[in-house]
Amino acid sequence: MCVKGFCLLTVLCGLAASGVLQVSGMRIYTSGHVEAVNGTDVRLRCTFHTSSSINTNAIIISWSFRPLKPGREESVFYYHLKPYLPVEGIFVKRVLWAGDIHGRDASITLRQVKFTYNGTYICQVKNPPDVHGAVGQIQLRVVTSASFSELLFLALAIGGGITAVVLLLIIIVSCRRCKRRRQRREEEQEAPRKERKDPTACHPSRAVHLYLSETSIEIDSSDGMISEASTKDSSSSEEEDPSSDDDDWDDSD
Repeated sequence: MCVKGFCLLTVLCGLAASGVLQVSGMRIYTSGHVEAVNGTDVRLRCTFHTSSSINTNAIIISWSFRPLKPGREESVFYYHLKPYLPVEGIFVKRVLWAGDIHGRDASITLRQVKFTYNGTYICQVKNPPDVHGAVGQIQLRVVTSASFSELLFLALAIGGGITAVVLLLIIIVSCRRCKRRRQRREEEQEAPRKERKDPTACHPSRAVHLYLSETSIEIDSSDGMISEASTKDSSSSEEEDPSSDDDDWDDSD
């Protein structure tokens, strides 16, 4: 009897070591509680972890709805090889497949939620041989307007965006001003190095030569009358014919 028990224990240990009796569990993760405004779209997030490789031909995903008021449980969504949307009930044309099998995502989206959608949504995933495990649940609450926390988050997001834009503009303007100041300083430093011209000076070729004119007055001693004034300039006096001096000398003789 002891020998048989020992042999049985040995066989079980061998099977467990080989993985034949290895029991796998499906783990599902959901957001737990979701709040949505009446008439908007909301995503019910459901992800899963399986120890087995994804078998796209065998994996099954199902969503069901349990209302707050007493009533029967209603099918919301079903996936096997392809998504199957509801053809009757309150979720007709209100459900969209938003998951990814290879990404281990079994999420769905409810469009234009109504107050009748308040209740519990159950997400279940089976990936043979990994078919055991707890299901995921989401409590959906449809409200008239967004809660204070959501409004605060939205206001913070908008305010943060505006602040970032203002800071960016301030940085750009400051950089431009610094660049202009630097250019002005460089120009001021280079100005003394350049030769400055006297605005009162002119080129010799453009100079205007001025000559001072001399006016002489002759008085006739006989009648005391003033004869016509004659004007001579320095240039004409220098160019006067020396023969005139000779004539005057002859007359004096």
